[in-house]
Amino acid sequence: MFKRPNYLKELIQFKDSDFIKVITGVRRSGKSVLLMLYKEYLLQEGVPENHIIHINFESFEYQTITTEEKFRQKLDELLPEDDKKVYLLFDEIQMVEGWQRVVNGIRVSFNSDIIITGSNANMLSGEIATLLSGRYIEIPIYPFSFSEFLHVRGIEADSRKVDSAYDEYEKYGGFPSVVIAGESIKDTILSGIFDTIVLNDVALRAGVKDATALKSIIRFLADNVGQLVNASKIVNTLKSEGVDTTVHTVNRYLDLLENGYLFYRAKQYDIRGREYLRTNGKYFIIDTGLRRNAVGRKDGNYSNRLENIVYIELLRRGYTVDVGKLDSKEIDFVARKLDETLYIQVAYEFPNNRHETDNLLNIKDNYKKIVVTGRYYETTQIDGIPIIYIVDWLLSEEFK
Repeated sequence: MFKRPNYLKELIQFKDSDFIKVITGVRRSGKSVLLMLYKEYLLQEGVPENHIIHINFESFEYQTITTEEKFRQKLDELLPEDDKKVYLLFDEIQMVEGWQRVVNGIRVSFNSDIIITGSNANMLSGEIATLLSGRYIEIPIYPFSFSEFLHVRGIEADSRKVDSAYDEYEKYGGFPSVVIAGESIKDTILSGIFDTIVLNDVALRAGVKDATALKSIIRFLADNVGQLVNASKIVNTLKSEGVDTTVHTVNRYLDLLENGYLFYRAKQYDIRGREYLRTNGKYFIIDTGLRRNAVGRKDGNYSNRLENIVYIELLRRGYTVDVGKLDSKEIDFVARKLDETLYIQVAYEFPNNRHETDNLLNIKDNYKKIVVTGRYYETTQIDGIPIIYIVDWLLSEEFK
């Protein structure tokens, strides 16, 4: 198991607090491994094994526990009778109907520390929002960053192999099982991950019987990452391809894809008016390897693929990310974290007309502005705006 110290540190930081720790993220991104690492940590800290209850609801042993009643019965068997702190680790808890009431009951009635994981954003809406409002901490987890990718592969950040490693990372993505696999089976593993997410976490849970329109929408979004789109545009495109659907259906499926953490939507933000626009948004896929799988492994669209990598990395670093609009100009990303704002333009090749820096210079505040490029350039700044090669940016500590 690759130890992901940043995520583990965050869990440990909230150990023994009143907050329920909720680990969220796309399937196969490492949530189960993180729980196992935390269990190892607890044992090393001297917590008795019978005071650690670890249930994976997708495992053979526990997959029949699908209702609130069965969940309670199992916990009655497992909970110790003394008053010492008990640590409860529940993996893929969304498989249990009514789990929210059980977890809240444990929180109220027992000396407990609770961690749950889930692969669907709906687990943080509805009843849990009411029962646990203000009482949980969300820890989003993502596939490997490029820095983690290099570490797993044993490549030093200053090695000559870094650029070719980035090409592999951009092509196959950062899912742990894909990173450690041989190249001959990477696409097979990615195909399995893609089908599991689409069929289990999106279609099955939402009762989608005909997945044709759903898969067509996924292909469209994957082929148009970084493009402003809306439901009407998607409907018109699909109809031209012989797929009959409606705006209502498309909007429903877009919600499902976001809830399954397969795609993320970046809203448009009017920088001058300081308000969100209700028009188009941009969709970005969680992993570039999945994008390649969804569009049939074809190349091209390099600039938007680069945008996708930058967007997911910003989320990984804890930013809230929007697409900026300044009059008629577009700012690729407006990234915010606490009292920090960062404006980013992304350019696969840096143009001679300085279009990217000119857009940034039109923003008249003093927040940091950068351009991230897909190719290395000797030029490090223009008019005071840093020009940063994607590999250097991904490995930089300055913007974390």
